[in-house]
Amino acid sequence: MSEGARQRQRELLEAAWVGDAVLTLFARRYILGQEGGINNERAARMTSNRFLEAIGNATAVEARIGRIYEAEGLEAAFAWIESELVPLHEKQERRLAPPPRTFKR
Repeated sequence: MSEGARQRQRELLEAAWVGDAVLTLFARRYILGQEGGINNERAARMTSNRFLEAIGNATAVEARIGRIYEAEGLEAAFAWIESELVPLHEKQERRLAPPPRTFKR
């Protein structure tokens, strides 16, 4: 691997590391607001590489979040997550939810 390629890879991983932290903070605040309490399982689903892979390479998605945070701040990064990740997360969560129970009389 060339020095330039190593440098780009290092920069990608560093941006992804920051992006992962921003995404985790967003997820926790989002879940607290939606559910009024802690839900570690949902937070793990929302921040997992498996979830992120649904829209692209997980490291690249986290790096994008990190770069937005570095360039534009936390609220801009949160806005991107809200528009790009939350709709998919909510769709996946609806699939996990058990169907409503109906009672016959």
